[in-house]
Amino acid sequence: MFELLGKAAGIVVTGLVGVSAYEVLKKAVGAAPVHRAAVAVTELGLRGTRCAEVAAESARLKVADVVAEARERIGEEAPPPAAAAEVDNHDH
Repeated sequence: MFELLGKAAGIVVTGLVGVSAYEVLKKAVGAAPVHRAAVAVTELGLRGTRCAEVAAESARLKVADVVAEARERIGEEAPPPAAAAEVDNHDH
């Protein structure tokens, strides 16, 4: 969990650095090259976000496996994943 938060914080810092760099370059060089650089930085940010999402999903699955095994050891049956979706407390 803390690893994921660390990665997310790193992505935020990278984004802030990118925005700052964009503003500085825009004033120094002009709009066209800066726009291309901004697109490249945004692309890297998106790739980093996707990596963080993959890591978060992997961590979620590992935790779910641990919980399922712990329930099995104490004799509890783990509810099927769709069981939570079937609960409907309102009229249609």
